[in-house]
Amino acid sequence: MTLATLSPPYNTADLANGRAAFARCRSCHTLAEGGARLTGPNLWGLFGRPVGSMEGYTYSRAVQDADFVWGPDNLDHWLDNPKEFLPGNKMTFAGLHDAEDRRDLIAYIATQTRRPPTA
Repeated sequence: MTLATLSPPYNTADLANGRAAFARCRSCHTLAEGGARLTGPNLWGLFGRPVGSMEGYTYSRAVQDADFVWGPDNLDHWLDNPKEFLPGNKMTFAGLHDAEDRRDLIAYIATQTRRPPTA
């Protein structure tokens, strides 16, 4: 997947900045197909996947009870403030509050996981 194949505003993202932003995620998440589940689930195929559905990963009750499919909009809100977006989840990340950093990170994840984000 290339940047040009993503929908706006992700098709104008700065992938180098997205890769740098992912450094904050790397200790808990992997991106490669078949990648390890660490403290957090592997993110391969994230977009279009129902929340809490990564086989073999133990999710918090809040995530198990949630009912949505991952897309760029809800990932953007999650990344801004995970505890506010879905109270009771076990993610310890405080959030990425800069909107451009989140856009770039979402585009980077999309290009690395080979599945285009959908609204």
